[in-house]
Amino acid sequence: MAIDYQSRIPNNVDLSTDRALQRALEHWQPAFIDWWKDLGPTTYQGHDVYLRTATSVDAKGWATFGHVKMPDYRWGIFLADKQQDRTIGFGDHKGKPAWQQVPGEYRSALRRLIVTQGDTEPASVEQQRLLALTAPSLYDMRNLFQVNVEEGRHLWAMVYLLHAYFGRDGREEAEEMLHRHSGDVDNPRILGTFNEPIDDWLSFYMFTYFTDRDGKYQLKSLAESGFDPLARTCSFMLTEEAHHMFVGETGIARVIRRTLEEMQKLGTDDPETLRKSGVIDLPLIQRYINFWYSSALDLFGAEISSNAATYWANGLKGRPDEGTYEDHDCIDTFEDVDTPGGLEQVATRNAMNLITRNAYVRDCAIGLTRWNRTIAKAGFQVELTLPSERFNRSVGVWAGMAFDTSGKPSDPDQVRAALPSEFDRAYVKSLMVGVTEPGKCANWTCPPDRGINNMPFEFEYVRAA
Repeated sequence: MAIDYQSRIPNNVDLSTDRALQRALEHWQPAFIDWWKDLGPTTYQGHDVYLRTATSVDAKGWATFGHVKMPDYRWGIFLADKQQDRTIGFGDHKGKPAWQQVPGEYRSALRRLIVTQGDTEPASVEQQRLLALTAPSLYDMRNLFQVNVEEGRHLWAMVYLLHAYFGRDGREEAEEMLHRHSGDVDNPRILGTFNEPIDDWLSFYMFTYFTDRDGKYQLKSLAESGFDPLARTCSFMLTEEAHHMFVGETGIARVIRRTLEEMQKLGTDDPETLRKSGVIDLPLIQRYINFWYSSALDLFGAEISSNAATYWANGLKGRPDEGTYEDHDCIDTFEDVDTPGGLEQVATRNAMNLITRNAYVRDCAIGLTRWNRTIAKAGFQVELTLPSERFNRSVGVWAGMAFDTSGKPSDPDQVRAALPSEFDRAYVKSLMVGVTEPGKCANWTCPPDRGINNMPFEFEYVRAA
C-alpha cells in the first residue's frame, strides 16, 4: 500500500478507515511532539536540517531528501508490504498461517517484546540530546539528527502496534514510553544501557556501531515473528537502521585516519605525544571499543535462557535470517556453550540468545577488519580487537567475574585498566568543541570520503531558518 502523506499521520496502513484508532493516535501525537521539543535535540529545533524522509517501503528509492525543521518532520507508520499466504517459519507453529491478530495466549509476551524494543527508541534520543552542541562538523550534526528523527519514527512504529492490537493496555504502555526518561532516578528506561548519557562524539560513534547493531539483530529476530504486523514493521525499520551503523563505522574510521595522519607526521604512536596534538590515540580507542562492545553483548540477555526458548518455540521471535537455517524445529539439537564450568551442551532452543549474539559478533568484526587494514596501510603494527565475550559482563554466565580482554582470569583492577578511565573520558570531552562552518571539521577527526545523497562535505547540511 502506498504511503498516505495527506493524513495528519503519514501511514501505509489505511489508518483513515479506522476512526477510533486514528483518533487515539492523533491524541498521542501532541504528547510525542511535546516530548520531542523537551527532550529531543537541543538548540537546533528551529533550524533547517537536510533529512531523508520515507516516501515508500520499496527498497529502491524509498526516501527523499530535503531541508526540514525537525518538529515538522513527517513521522509516520510504515509497514513492509504484506506477503500473501505467509506462514510461521519456525517453532511449534511452523507452517501455520502467520497471525494477523494477537493470539490471546501470547498477548502478554508480545506486548513485553514490543514495549522493550519501543522503549529503546526514545531513550537513545534522550541520551544524545546535547551532542549537537559539540558536533565536529555540520555533516556530523546532520547525521546525528537523522538518527534521532528515525529513532522517533521507530517509536511511532511500536506505538502503532500497541494502539492497534493491544487495546487499553497498549494505549497505557504507549503513554508510559513518553513518561519514562533516560537516566531518570524515579522513572528510568527499561534497559540499563539506555540510561547512560552519551556526551562525547567518540561514544556516539561507538553507540551507533555497537549498540545500534544490537538493535539490528533484535529487529531481524522480530522480523521473523509469527505475528505478521510486528514482522512487517521491523522489516522496514531495518531499512532505516542501516544508516545508523554507517554513521558509527565511518565515524570511528575517520577518527582513526586523523590519528594516523598525526602518527605519521610526528613519527610516533606515543599516546601522551599524540594527545598534545589534540587527536585520539589508538589505545584509548581500544578502551572505548572494550566498553561499548561488552555493554552491547549484555543486551542480548543470558546465554542460556528459558525465555528465549519460549519466544522461539511459540513463534514470537526467530533467529536473524531464520530462512538460512536448515532446522526450524530444534527439538533434539544442542549447542556448545562456554561456561565457568567448561563447555556445556545446551538445548538449541535455550541457546537462542547466544546464536543471535554469535551472528552479531561476526558482524562487528567486519568493521574492525576495515579499520585494521587502514592502520596497516599507514605503516603501523597496531591491531584493534574485540575483547573476549567473558570480559566486563553484567549479564549471563560470566556476569560479575573478572577476566581480561583475552578471556583469561584476571582481577578487577586489570578489568578497569582495559576500560576508559575518568582521565580518558575527560580528555575526549576536552576535544569536543562544536564546528558549524560548512566544509570545516574538528581537529580530532577528518572529513568523510563523500557527503550525504551525493552532496559535497561543504554542503550546508544544517542552516538557520
